[in-house]
Amino acid sequence: MALGNHSTITQFLLLGLSADPHIQSVLFVLFLDIYLLTIMGNLTILLVIRADSHLHVPMYFFLSHLSFLDLCLSSVTVPKMLKDLLSEIKAISVRDCLAQGFSIFITAGTEGFLLSVMAYDRYAAICHPLLYEQMVRKQLCLQLVWGSWSLGFLNALINILPASNLDFCENHTISHYSCEIPSLFPLSCSDVSTNLLVLLCSTLLHGLGTLLPIISSYARIVSTILSISSTSGRSKAFSTCSSHLTAVSFFYGSGFLRYLMPTSASSLELIFSVQYSVVTPMVNPLIYSLKNKQVKAAMRRTLGKYLPCSSWKSKAKG
Repeated sequence: MALGNHSTITQFLLLGLSADPHIQSVLFVLFLDIYLLTIMGNLTILLVIRADSHLHVPMYFFLSHLSFLDLCLSSVTVPKMLKDLLSEIKAISVRDCLAQGFSIFITAGTEGFLLSVMAYDRYAAICHPLLYEQMVRKQLCLQLVWGSWSLGFLNALINILPASNLDFCENHTISHYSCEIPSLFPLSCSDVSTNLLVLLCSTLLHGLGTLLPIISSYARIVSTILSISSTSGRSKAFSTCSSHLTAVSFFYGSGFLRYLMPTSASSLELIFSVQYSVVTPMVNPLIYSLKNKQVKAAMRRTLGKYLPCSSWKSKAKG
């Protein structure tokens, strides 16, 4: 990567979450556990959806891609964080820093678009059940997923290209545990006004372009659910979209706030970053497995294939 002629910085130092060695040890154990749960949870969702034919429908096709994205998003930041928690010098090269920032952008951005797609799927299933197969065809599902990845890539590209032309002259300490693009702007001795404008516009366009369809879809879903006469019917209809609503709340409640708020190296920034890039990928599999009867049933069927029959029955009774 070519940096400007005035750049003298070749690497950054990450301050991380804490400078206290004792706290770092505790954080290492905590985030290692979170990462292992994230890997196991999302891999389980991917395995169950692939292995159980009952889940070979659009809703779970999208869920499998969400789990893959959560694996990617967590793996972009957490392994480096764990390594730094055990290191005295938490260094990262400028090239690797920009690569990490790009990876965070593309995975988180794609996840936002995919959550919007999943809201459309729930709208079609609840509001137009008789037309569902026509509205969510297999070919359309593939197009929506690839479209989400393409838009996520474009969103990342238009932010990383201006950032790659910045010069970093003196200050090379990032008050963060990862290289999120907004954290680089205060370190640059170049004019970052264009970068800030691009970041603000792209974040607003991305946020509105994904959140408004979600709000619109759920406004119609709620209207349809309220028109159902039976209590059991309303409960069943709501249960099919409650998991997605919870996932949307976790993601949007922290991710977009992180990129819209001014960079100030505050603890609130770190909390928002940990929320959307570390906690949310761990929580999503739990949300979709604990709150979804079909996924729980599929897990029992899938695990039953690999556990001895007597052992599985005894576990089921317990």
